[in-house]
Formats: sequence, C-alpha cells, structure tokens
Amino acid sequence: MELIEIFKELVQIPSPSLEEGKVSKRIVEILQNAGIEAKFDNYGNVYAKIDGMQNGKGVLLSAHMDVVGDDTPVHIAENGNFIETDKTRTLGADDKAGVTAIIKALLDIKNEIIKPKGTVEAVFTRDEENSMTGIENVEFNTLNSEYALVLDSDKLGNFEISGAGYIKLTVSVKTPFGGHSGLDIADEKRLNAAKIIAEIMEKIPQGVYKADETGTITSINLGSIIGGGVENALYQAVKQGLKGAAAVEFVSKNSMSNIINTSAFAHYSVRSSDLKVQDELIQKIRNIIDEFNTKHNGLAKAELEIEEHLPVFEKSDDETLIEIARIAAKKADVNLKISSFHAGAETHIYANRKNKYGKNFKPVLMGIADVYNMHSSDEKIDVESYKKGYEFLKAFLGEI
Repeated sequence: MELIEIFKELVQIPSPSLEEGKVSKRIVEILQNAGIEAKFDNYGNVYAKIDGMQNGKGVLLSAHMDVVGDDTPVHIAENGNFIETDKTRTLGADDKAGVTAIIKALLDIKNEIIKPKGTVEAVFTRDEENSMTGIENVEFNTLNSEYALVLDSDKLGNFEISGAGYIKLTVSVKTPFGGHSGLDIADEKRLNAAKIIAEIMEKIPQGVYKADETGTITSINLGSIIGGGVENALYQAVKQGLKGAAAVEFVSKNSMSNIINTSAFAHYSVRSSDLKVQDELIQKIRNIIDEFNTKHNGLAKAELEIEEHLPVFEKSDDETLIEIARIAAKKADVNLKISSFHAGAETHIYANRKNKYGKNFKPVLMGIADVYNMHSSDEKIDVESYKKGYEFLKAFLGEI
C-alpha cells in the first residue's frame, strides 16, 4: 500500500473525538494483515511493534486518530497539488497524516525497505483534540522506547524540542464593606474591588515574558476580567435565553453601577516551556499580591489561585534526536527547523511519563507535511511536501 492511498482511505473514515472505532479497527486490520503485532489497549488506543536489533536505540512513533469535526461523510477532492474536501467539513489531515506515515513506515520496516537498528513501537491515540484522555490512558509502563517522535506538526521540517505548558491563574480581590454608590461613597473604608484590582493588573506583565532563538519561552495573557454588579444582569440574560456575544453585550450594558463592588476577578493564562522561568513569573505575581494586601490590610484581600491544565514539555539535555534529524533532513533535502512551540501537544504528556524501565520519555514534535487551515473546512495537505516528509521519516528511522 502506498502513502497517499492509505491517507485517502483513512481520511474518508470519520473519527471525531471518542468515536474513533472505525478508523482504529482499520489501522489494526492493515497492520495485522501485514504480519505486524498490533492490538488495542484497555482504552481503545492502538499499539504496534516491530522488534529490531538489540544494539539499536529504539523509537516510539505516535499520532492521534481523532479529528476536529463530526461523523458526517468526508468527500475528498484533489486540487492541483493539494488534497482537500468539498468544503463541507474538515479533512482530518490533523492527524491522519501522522497516522498514515506511521502505518507506511511499519509496512516498509516489515518489508525491509527501512532497516532501523532498534525496536520500533507505535501508539495511535484517541481524543487528542478534545481532552487528551487517549494519551493519558496509554499504558506507558509497557513501552520499551525512550525516544518518541510525535508526528503532529503542521509544517514539513518542524522539529520542536520543547513546548509550553498551560496554567490558568485567577487573581481575586474581595472587600468587606460594600454599599450604595450614592449614600456610602464618601466612606473611605469602602474600597471598590472592581477598581482596586487594577492596581494588581497594572503590575502583572502582559505578553512575552521570555524568548530565545527557539521562540517564545514564557508568556502571560489576561483573558477576562469580571467584577461588580453583574448578578442581576446575568440572571436576566439567562432568563431571556441569550448566549454568546449577545449575552456578553447584554450583561455589559445592564450591569449595576450603583453599588460599591465587593468582589472582582482577573483570569490569566501562563504558557511556558521552562519551569524555572514559569516559577519566577508566578513568584513575581505572588509578590505583587503580597504588596497589595499589605497596603490594604483590613480593607481588601487579594488571592492567587493556580490551576495546571497541561504540564511543561522541557527540552532534554540528550540531543540524540536532534543529531539524527540533521542527518535525515540532509538526506531527504528537507529544511530542518529546530524550535520550541508555544502550545500543547501529546509531547507534554510523554515528557512527564516513564517507560517500562523507569526512564523518562524524550519526545519531539515532528512535522512531515505542510497542512493548511487545520480544524476548518478549508483544511488541505500539500501532497509533494507529504511525500518528502515521509522520506524524511524513512531516513530518520534508518539512522536510529
């Protein structure tokens, strides 16, 4: 079976998150028919393996089976050098391009077209696009590999060696004395929480906090501010069945302005691929809050709540994969771009888990095709870049 043939077949099998059964069954069928060990784990992820020579390093290949979209039919079309859909839904090249490349690589290893020195394992996961429950339920303690290639980047030659974790910060300010904006406005002990939270926000950084030659390392972004007399307006918006932008606009225009507010909240996202820098930023925010509480002791209290949504994927000191990528990229005539990425992927989970030998996985996010407009009905894949990307993967596996 050829790369593009497999890709076309798989993208035409709808597989929204947690409904990957048909495509996972087909993946297992293709591999088992070729005599390759392939099976489902307890969560419905697919695991495959081809044993290699014992003196090789061995590698794990990983991609997710689910796509953004529903279970409606996928009608593909070829437009010049691109494969796309009829614009009624997503294509699903994210991440069936990665899934297909791994299947083709396993077939080529089985047929001795590719001859890696070590064992090659593969994991095809569920539910990456929604909640990452698939990767969270991988049986890591059964995996032999230490190195992992996650084939889920949207540009050929991307080789992303670290990635930002995601933390949500909530800054809250509460005051003990509210009141009427007319009758009580002269009482200086009645601080307005919605006003004085701005003292904290003014001092908290916004945007890029640290960057280097690989890109943004740490950033912070103010996502929302909620404060004051919104309760009545929220009640009315719900009662009227308002949603989305209409509800937001209604609340903003109908919130109460005749109260001295006793609570306010500011929500931030912090993304970082360096734990030390992340901790430094959080400590800076703690110091700002401590200064605020000292200044307004007895009249207002600020607090910081921290919630981790995705762990940090830190750069490994082991540069084996980078060295092999340079060799493979040269052989395949691919422009290699070694970088950090400022978003989440399954690499983050691998980097914080251990294999059956108790060693932390050393993952990278690898781009094997140019995929445009992901997660939209305009999604398309550049076929020539994909073929070249597969040559990159072949060369890589021949060196591992």
